[in-house]
Amino acid sequence: MIGAVRQWLWREKARLEAAAARREALWILFGVAAAEASVFPLPPDVMLIPLVLLHRQRAFVAAAVCTLGSVLGGLLGYAIGHGFMDIVGYRIVHLYQAQAAWQHVVELYRGEAGVWFLFAAAFSPIPYKVATLAAGAVALPLLPFMGVSLVGRALRFFAVATLLWAFGPGIQRLMERYFDWLALGFVILLLLGFVVVRSIG
Repeated sequence: MIGAVRQWLWREKARLEAAAARREALWILFGVAAAEASVFPLPPDVMLIPLVLLHRQRAFVAAAVCTLGSVLGGLLGYAIGHGFMDIVGYRIVHLYQAQAAWQHVVELYRGEAGVWFLFAAAFSPIPYKVATLAAGAVALPLLPFMGVSLVGRALRFFAVATLLWAFGPGIQRLMERYFDWLALGFVILLLLGFVVVRSIG
C-alpha cells in the first residue's frame, strides 16, 4: 500500500514537472496550488520550480499565480472545515493519517497561537491543508484567515521564485534539499522573537 502511494506520488511529481513546459503551465500551476491547499498532497513548488527555471522572465508572475491559487484554495479548505467537516473534512484528515495531530491543531486555533500556526503552515512545510480545514472548523474570523494566508503563501512562493531567478539551476538542488528546513527555522525564530517582545512588554 505504502509502495503504491509512493509510486503514485513520484508519477504525479514527474507529470507536474513536465507540465511546466506546456503553454498553459500557469493555469495548471494555479489549479495545483488551489488543490494543494485543501486536498492534493504535493506542494505547488514541485511545478513552480521547473516553470521558473524554464521561463525566468516570468518568475514573479508564476509566484503571484501560485500565491493566488493557494489562497483561494485555502478558502475552499476553510469552507469544507466550516460547513462540511463531517461529510468531507474528516475524510481528508484520515486520508493523510493526520488524526493524531488534528485535535492539537484545533486546540491551537482556540488559543492565542492559532494565527501564528496558520502563518507557519502557510510559509513552512507544515501541511497548509490541515491549517485551512481546522481554521474553518473552529470558525476563525475570515479576514485574518485570508490576510495571514496571503502573507505566508506570498513569502514562500516569492522566496522560491526570487532565489531561482537570481541564481538559476545551480541553486535548485540546494533548495529542494534545504528550503523547507530553512523556512521552518525562520518561523521558529519569528515566534521566538514574538515571545521575547511580549515578555519585555
